Amino acid sequence: MFKIDVRLVPMLCILYLLAFLDRVNIANAALFSMKTDLKITDGNKYNIALTIFFVPYILAEIPSNIMLKKLKPHVWLPICMFFFGLVTCMQGLVQNYSGLLATRFFLGLTEAGMFPGCFYLIAMWYVRSEAQKRYSFFFASTSLAGGFGGLLASAIGLLDGHRGYHGWRWIFIIEGAVTAAVGILFYFLIADFPEEVKFLTPNERQFIKTKLAIDSGDSQAHRETHLKDILNCFKDYKLYLAGFMYFGLIIPAYGYAYFAPSIINQFGYGLIQTQLHTVPPWAAAYGASMISAYFSDKFRHRYFFTIFLSSCALVGLIMLISIHDNIKAQYAACHLTAMGLYASMPIVVCWATTNFSGHLRRGVGSAWQVGFGNIGGIIATFSFLSKDAPKYIKGYSLGIAFTCVSMLACTAYLFGVYVENKKKRTTSVIEAWDKLSDDEKAFAGDKSPEFFYTY
Repeated sequence: MFKIDVRLVPMLCILYLLAFLDRVNIANAALFSMKTDLKITDGNKYNIALTIFFVPYILAEIPSNIMLKKLKPHVWLPICMFFFGLVTCMQGLVQNYSGLLATRFFLGLTEAGMFPGCFYLIAMWYVRSEAQKRYSFFFASTSLAGGFGGLLASAIGLLDGHRGYHGWRWIFIIEGAVTAAVGILFYFLIADFPEEVKFLTPNERQFIKTKLAIDSGDSQAHRETHLKDILNCFKDYKLYLAGFMYFGLIIPAYGYAYFAPSIINQFGYGLIQTQLHTVPPWAAAYGASMISAYFSDKFRHRYFFTIFLSSCALVGLIMLISIHDNIKAQYAACHLTAMGLYASMPIVVCWATTNFSGHLRRGVGSAWQVGFGNIGGIIATFSFLSKDAPKYIKGYSLGIAFTCVSMLACTAYLFGVYVENKKKRTTSVIEAWDKLSDDEKAFAGDKSPEFFYTY
């Protein structure tokens, strides 16, 4: 698998690192006079600018995964990457609030396919017992982006006044230009689906195809997709539980990503020190993600790890809402919150995505889970308002409540797949399966009694 890992995972990690960096670098830019220059210091204008990103981002995710399959990953993903890099550059050139809103809207539109598309592609390459390490390594790029964002912002911010541009503009221009350039390069580097790649020999492709078929059934890669087939996916209750599992974590996760600099700034640090102090919690999140992924794959289990990590986040949020006079304890709580949220999210997505089988159900399932979950991003952008500083009681309360929602959804999902696995062993289900045609069996995916869901 090393040959596949080298060609697939690092490229997707870099892609999503840059995507996430371009999405949340507005939090770092906000500390460098962006609000004053664009006259958005009053009311909720800044929060609205964060929110508008999610409207096209949510609506375009399922269509984007369909385009990914039609155009191939090495074409669709770099196209999206180039354009969201370009839009990020334009964000550094806006002169007013309307310009900021327009660029945030198009940033959401061009970034929509990145996260579900990458998860979809990874799921089509690895069996379930191999997937979590790759998912977490990929998702941990968000932690790296959060950490690098603080370091880069502290360095780029020193360009304040260079060529007549304030530091916040250089943050967008430089980071966006790098993303667009890498997008062009990645047209030649990103791998396609296993059935289509050329870096494997015919025997290696057949080995991967057989291995995946044994684990998850026939991928039905070349079967034509119809609207009816897509709508049939939405008859599965597990799709909705998967959405709530992710939705509950997104609200505190985006709340932290967008407002960590503002939260940490309340501890009394200067601008540069604030940016630097945002880095260690992200580094801790990266470490927790890698460790939990290793053991999750080792034991072939997901539920315990999601609950344990979500509980860590819960403890961190409770500390933040209740402690306001101990900077060391508050900073430690930031570590717990980042670790718990950003280590549990890839497990939640991996668990649900790999429990769907076949190109169609995995493509729709991953896009729906991420798309529905990102509705929480809209709530998150209004969870930490300037008027609530420095205690941010509402923001932390929402984080606590929705983390509990995610834990309850995970528990319901565990119960659901346990019951379904039990039903698949019954005589009536096996007899009904035997009566199906070969084509119906091939298209059944995870509904097959030969496919058992992961716990």
